[in-house]
Amino acid sequence: MSENCFQYYSLLGDLFEMITYCIYVVDDDQVTREGIALRLKKNYSVRTFSTAESAVEAVKKFPPDLLLLDIRLPGMDGIEALEAVKAINPDTVVIMITASEDVRTVVSAMKTGAYDYVLKPLQMDGLMISVQNALESIRMRKEIQVLYERYLRENLPCFIGESDATQDVMEVVGKVAQSKDTPVFIMGETGTGKELIAGAVHYSSPNAKGPLVCVNCAAIPGDLIESELFGYEAGAFTGSDPAGKQGLAEQAEGGTLFLDEVGDLTPPAQAKVLRFLETGEYYRVGGTEKRQVQTRIISATNKDIIHMVEKKLFRSDLYYRLAVVKIEIPSLNERRDDIMPIVRHFLSEFSQKFGKTFTGISQRAEAALRKHQWKGNVRELKNMIERGVLLGDGPELEVRDVLPGYQGGRSTSSGYEKSVRLPPVAMSGVDYLNVLSSIEKLYIEKSLTLAGRNESKAARFLKISRDTFRYRRKKLKIA
Repeated sequence: MSENCFQYYSLLGDLFEMITYCIYVVDDDQVTREGIALRLKKNYSVRTFSTAESAVEAVKKFPPDLLLLDIRLPGMDGIEALEAVKAINPDTVVIMITASEDVRTVVSAMKTGAYDYVLKPLQMDGLMISVQNALESIRMRKEIQVLYERYLRENLPCFIGESDATQDVMEVVGKVAQSKDTPVFIMGETGTGKELIAGAVHYSSPNAKGPLVCVNCAAIPGDLIESELFGYEAGAFTGSDPAGKQGLAEQAEGGTLFLDEVGDLTPPAQAKVLRFLETGEYYRVGGTEKRQVQTRIISATNKDIIHMVEKKLFRSDLYYRLAVVKIEIPSLNERRDDIMPIVRHFLSEFSQKFGKTFTGISQRAEAALRKHQWKGNVRELKNMIERGVLLGDGPELEVRDVLPGYQGGRSTSSGYEKSVRLPPVAMSGVDYLNVLSSIEKLYIEKSLTLAGRNESKAARFLKISRDTFRYRRKKLKIA
C-alpha cells in the first residue's frame, strides 16, 4: 500500500472516531421515552422530550441529526412537529413512531419528509436497525463536515504577520498547545485577535477533536451567566425551557471553553467559575446532581485585569487560576511590520468575495496605512480593507478607498459616509446581498465605535431597538 493510501485510510479511521450523532426522542410516554434513550445512549448523544413544543424549541437552538417522533402527542401532534422541524432544519432525519398502522397518517408523514416509521409496541432490535439505516443516510455529509472542519483547523490563518512580536506570540501558542488542560489567559486590546489565538491553541492541541465553545461574558446578563455556563434543570425558573438546558461547559466536553471578556463576570459568577476550575465539578441551576466535565479553559480580556484585582473588582484566586499561562497580544501600532501582510491577506479575501480584480495597493495608500493610528487594531484594518475593496474601482487600492479623509500626514473622520460609492450594476452582475451586508456592517461598526461598544447607545444612533441591533450584530458576526 502506498504512503498516500495509508494516510487516506488513517484519516478515515480518525473520521469514524470523530463523528458523533445527536438524537432527540419525543414521546409523551415516560417508559417508552426512557427505554429508547437508555438503549441509544450506549452509542449516541441523546436528549428526551415529552412534548413536541419543547423539542421544536430545542431544534431551533441545536438541530439534532435524528429525531424519533411520536405521532400522537398532547398539544402539537407529530405531523405538525415534523413540519416545524423540517422548516427549521431540513437536514434533520425524522423517524415517526405510531401506535397503530394508520395508513393515511403515515403517508402524510412520509410526504412531509419523514425518513421512516416504526410501530408500537416497539421492538428495540428493529428500532436500532431503523436508526442505523437513517444515520447511514447522512454519514457521508457528516464525514464531509468533519473533513472541512479539519481543513479549517489545519489551514487556520490565525495571526498573520512577520514581526518579531507576532513570532514570539506564536511560539508561546505552539508550546502551550502541547497540553490539553492547562488554563490560558489572553490579554490584548479590542480587535487584536484574541479569539484567533484561542482557536490556534485549541486546534493545535489534543483537544482539537472536541468542540471550541466561545462565550462572550460581556454579552450575557449577570443573572443569566450561571445558567448559560452550567445549564439548568426543568422548571428551574420562570420562562425556562420545560426540558431544561445543557450548559456551555457541558457542550465543551473534551474540547475547549473560551471565556471572552472574562473581566465582565459578576462576583457570584466568578465564584462558580473558580470552583469549576479547581474541581471540574458544577451543579446545574435548580439541580442537586453534581456533574463533572473535562474541558480546557481559555479566557481573555481587554481590561487591565491586574488593576481590577488590586481594586478587588476581580478575584485574585480566580485570576491566578486562569492565568497559568499568559499570552499578551501586542497592538497593531506596536507591530507595524505586520500591517502590509495583513492588508495583502484581506485584499485577496475581499477581492474574491466581491468579484473584484485588485492587483495591489498604491504607494500613497500604503504610506497612509503605515502612519495611521489603529485604535481598533486588526479589526479596524480588516473593516477598512473590506470597505475599500467594495467601493473602490481598482486595479490598485487607493488612499481614497481606505482613508477618505487622509491629508498628507494625517487622516480625518469626515466625509466617509458622504463619499460612499456603490459598485455599479454591470453586465457581469453584482452581488447585491454582499453589498447590503457590507454596508450594514459598516454602520453597525461605526455606531459601536461612537457608542464606546455600548449596544443600547449604538442602537439609538441607528434608530432601531437593542434586540434588533444585537440580532443584526450577531448575524453579521461583528465582535
